[in-house]
Amino acid sequence: MNGGEEVITVTPPQPLEWKFSQVFGERTAGEEVQEVDIISAIEFDKSGDHLATGDRGGRVVLFERTDNKDHGGSRRDLERMDYPITRHPEFRYKTEFQSHEPEFDYLKSLEIEEKINKIRWCQTANGALFLLSTNDKTIKFWKVQEKKVKKISDMNLDPLKAVANGSVASSSNASSPKPYLANGGCLDKSYSSLSNEFSIPPGGIPSLRLPTVVTSNEISLMARCRRVYAHAHDYHINSISNNSDGETFISADDLRINLWNLEISNQSFNIVDVKPANMEDLTEVITSAEFHPTHCNTLAYSSSKGSIRLIDLRQSALCDSHAKLFEEQEAPGSRSFFTEIIASISDIKFAKDGRYILSRDYMTLKLWDINMDSGPVATFQVHEYLRPKLCDLYENDSIFDKFECCLSGDGLRVATGSYSNLFRVFGCAPGSTEAATLEASKNPMRRQVQTPSRPSRSLSSITRVVRRGADSPGVDANGNSFDFTTKLLHLAWHPTENSIACAAANSLYMYYA
Repeated sequence: MNGGEEVITVTPPQPLEWKFSQVFGERTAGEEVQEVDIISAIEFDKSGDHLATGDRGGRVVLFERTDNKDHGGSRRDLERMDYPITRHPEFRYKTEFQSHEPEFDYLKSLEIEEKINKIRWCQTANGALFLLSTNDKTIKFWKVQEKKVKKISDMNLDPLKAVANGSVASSSNASSPKPYLANGGCLDKSYSSLSNEFSIPPGGIPSLRLPTVVTSNEISLMARCRRVYAHAHDYHINSISNNSDGETFISADDLRINLWNLEISNQSFNIVDVKPANMEDLTEVITSAEFHPTHCNTLAYSSSKGSIRLIDLRQSALCDSHAKLFEEQEAPGSRSFFTEIIASISDIKFAKDGRYILSRDYMTLKLWDINMDSGPVATFQVHEYLRPKLCDLYENDSIFDKFECCLSGDGLRVATGSYSNLFRVFGCAPGSTEAATLEASKNPMRRQVQTPSRPSRSLSSITRVVRRGADSPGVDANGNSFDFTTKLLHLAWHPTENSIACAAANSLYMYYA
């Protein structure tokens, strides 16, 4: 010490070794994927005990965690809880329901497909699960609840006689009309024919047991649509996000963001409107929007020009003026025809503590500190090896693919998808060089080769990657051939553990570390 300051060196966490956990809907070799089965949305709930996926066929599938169920309250079990449990998250299929159906807008002669764009979990109540799902135009609020099946107990009649009586009743019922009573009721012939067939035993019936409804031990899951929030968007909805107040949520399309109350489905407030008076003056559109995880008055939205705007609902009713603007200045002389296309942000996510925002554009992942609007604090190269291929990507429309991104619950790592069913995991702690490339398969590490790791804003590694990609067409920075038809767009990180769920076409893969 000697009166001097003690220097504390923080060592970055060790790189994770990812292992395969589960797969749902795995394809067999050569099996053709149906368009309606392709997964289009994926989301963990806040506890991490439930996972929801949506597909292009308008279905929502729910999975529940099975490895942390209570196994009794014995002393040994309670003592075991004092030690860290090394089990990894395991899920099982819970239920599914049809959330959206294909529709047709007759006024605009527009077909509205049933594809689920986003799913967001709401607060649970009384053991029921609540979630929001949306397609291009309509948001729905769903309640999923376990209910015990009710059955009718045994009847007074002998089942064999009852069957015989039923058959006679049906024949006589069909052959003769029903007599009507003076009070407007109808005397069904089945009753009269039943009385003709049924003979009272000598001495009469000792007791008459009326049928009763009893609750069985069987449990069925019921999904019920509680509310429909419709007719509020002229353009396709790209985002929905719950507020931390538990009462409101936002929905965003290309030009507007609306604020809803969960209890009110026929009215919403427009809080952001970027539509110009003359549509020819339109220069950018909204691509993604999300509420701050803890501050109910703050939300962020991204644009097709690569900027992120932070707005404060306390400033004004219409938040067209932002509180903060986050954007990175382009390098002089680097502008090309593709500059604006690849700068468009496809997804943004707040870190769990709300301090950082993660954004994904076509080429990179960027991490922003909301207290520093001069530029991103870290940039992770995802598709730099594709820069020589931008013309081909533009011609086959792959350049417009919208990849999602996610952060770990502890904020130490970020992840996003790529082509050939690959996804990338980067360490974002100070000093970390973690950069893993994994494949959505039962052997995730098969495609991993040590890559020029992370950001560091140094151009040497970038140019080295570009040259390597240019030398061997159709080969990525790891020396692997890439396939633009298989792309991993959707993935989610478990809120409390190092576990990732990702969607490869119609298959849901889960990994842990």
